[in-house]
Order: sequence, then C-alpha cells, then structure tokens
Amino acid sequence: MGFYNGRVTFLRFQVDGPAPRLFDAEHLDRLADRAAGRQRLAAADGVEVGWTAGDHVLDTDFALDKNVINDTLHFELRVDVDKLPPDMMRAYTAIELKALSKNNPSGIASARQKREAKEAARDRLEDEAKDGRYRKRKCFPVLWDRLSNEVLFGATSLTQVDRLCSLFDQTFQRKLECVTAGRRAYHLAELHNRTRLVDDSAPSAFVPGTGPTDVAWIADESSRDFLGNEFLLWLWYHTDVESDTITLADDSEATVMIARTLTLECPRGQTGHETISHEGPTRLPEARRAIQSGKLPRKCGLTLVRHDQQYELAIHAETLAVSSAKIPPPPEDVTDARAKLDERASQLRALVETLDLVYDAFGARRFGKEWETDLPGIQRWLKREERKAA
Repeated sequence: MGFYNGRVTFLRFQVDGPAPRLFDAEHLDRLADRAAGRQRLAAADGVEVGWTAGDHVLDTDFALDKNVINDTLHFELRVDVDKLPPDMMRAYTAIELKALSKNNPSGIASARQKREAKEAARDRLEDEAKDGRYRKRKCFPVLWDRLSNEVLFGATSLTQVDRLCSLFDQTFQRKLECVTAGRRAYHLAELHNRTRLVDDSAPSAFVPGTGPTDVAWIADESSRDFLGNEFLLWLWYHTDVESDTITLADDSEATVMIARTLTLECPRGQTGHETISHEGPTRLPEARRAIQSGKLPRKCGLTLVRHDQQYELAIHAETLAVSSAKIPPPPEDVTDARAKLDERASQLRALVETLDLVYDAFGARRFGKEWETDLPGIQRWLKREERKAA
C-alpha cells in the first residue's frame, strides 16, 4: 500500500471538524459505498473516480485489519479515464475517408467528407470503449491520520486534488483544506499569538532595489504562501552562515542539509527559472548568482536528521508538498509484519512533525525580533563574492 512501502510523496490536508474517536466499520462502509467501478457515474469530463482498498487497482475489499493501521485509515483514490488511442483514430479516419471519397471525380476528399470521416471514426472508437478496452486506471494513496486529523494525499496535481476533495466530502461529509505554507504559518501563529504579524507580512526584499511587492506565481493577494519561498532561502542562509543544526521548539535538534536538487525562479516573472541537480546544489556558483539576482527557491532537496533518524526528501516551497521522501527502515528488532506497519506510521508522523518544527523555527525568527538582524544578514550574505571551490 502506497504510504507503507517505498518512498512517499504527499500533500497535506486538514480535515474539517473534530477528529474521529476511532476508525471503525462505518468508515469502511462509506468507502465501499463509493468504491471504484461501483456507481459508474462519470463526471462531465468523462472521468470516473472511486475508492480502492490499496492492494491493487481492482481491490475494493475494505477490512479493518488491512485498512486501519496505528490510528490511520489507509485507502486509495482511483481515477478511470477512457483514452482513445490516436493511432486507431487515424486508422479509422483513413478507412472512413476512403469510403466516403471513392466516387469523387477529382479523387480528393472534400472538407465536409473529412469532417464526416473524423466524426465516424470517433463514434466507432467510443462505441468500442464501452467494454472498457481503452480505460486507463491510476491509483493515488490516501492516509487519514486520526491523531492529527490530517489527510496525506499521494499526488500534487491540482486536478487530482480537486477530485480527492470532492469525493472525500461526498463520502464523509468533511471538507479538506490544503496545508500550504501560508496556512501553516497562520496555524502556528495562532499557537504563538502572532497571527497579526503573519497577516501584515509582505515579501521580504532580500536583494535591495529588486525585491518584489508581490510574487508572480501567487495570484491571491491574501495568500501568505510566499513564506515557503522565504523559508527555503532562510534554510540556505542558516546552514551556510550559522549552523546546519537548528534548535526546535521541543528542545530537540534537527540537522538540515540542502542536497540533490534545487529549483529557483524569478518572483517578478522576468528572468525565468532554473533547476540545478548536484550533490550540494547550493555550493555551485550558478546557484549563488541566481539568488543574488533576486531569484527565490521554489523546490529543494533536503536531508533531515532528528532523534538519530534520517529523512531524505524534496520539498515544494508554497505548498510544503513532500516528494520522494525516504523513510528510515524499522529497527532490526521489529520483525513482525504488523509491527513494521505500525512503525512505518510512526515514522511518517515523525517526518511531518520534524518538518513542522523546522518551519516553526523559521516562523519564530521571521515574526520575531530576530528578523531585524536576520534580514540584513541575508542581504549582506547575498552580496558576498563567490567563494573559491574547495
């Protein structure tokens, strides 16, 4: 099942309303009522969605011992779409066109005949598609954690997110709200009584004279998702100038390293974007030149170590989405299959908790007195000349 083996990718969603007291047969019955392939109701775009139990693309056998693991409810969103093969479309069109134009004195098909041939070919393909031969099925893992009352969704596409939110509401009568950088900042601000500071915040001018009054990829003026871009740049600065170890709110420490990949983009939408792949991308001169010109990080690879547990992942700035996260293996003394699944759920929670604490450490400085020294420090850091390669 998606979140219980291999690397994981997810967006986080807060579930509206109180958390369930426990996951029971009622939740499984609701999933079964909207199981994939059961209702055969397609959306306006011809796409059908439903839930599966996670073992395979046709698995709709929901069971407590399979789908409820360590206070999490695990299942999958299946998306079915009929995709007509273009090679068959061309072949049927050619056959129809030949039949329609065989009596033309010129031997050339008219524009009307070409339209009719194409329509006839499409009708033929759509009739064939009724038996499911052209249906493509794809599953995306979903994990509802009762302890945090959050849903992890194993896709970052906005189209799939819309389908998840709609079907989840129909199934459980609960709304989902994506936990983006701005929304997470507001949530943490409520805990620390700094909501007004988040509300009054604006993009920081890291490069004096070129700092944007807005960010090109954030259309909503009320959004504070630009804080995700500032978070990644602050991580870069902190690990480069101060220390790769960050003290967290719970008095634990996290070691942070930017590794493997780095995507930067001009917030003014003028100089484009670039993606750098390297063992240490922030050490490369082209990366420094990019941020000196005013570009901001939009995605970067991270290695996080906390409580002697190491996580490798890529994080998206505005959505805080996690891609290809490598979860530590269970301890060697955990040999039982069920215990391994329970341990995996705990490791997923630990990863989310670590990311939240590191982001909260940034928020404490961004909305505290420390920002009066951090921002000028970042500005001076960006003015430094290129360091010679070791």
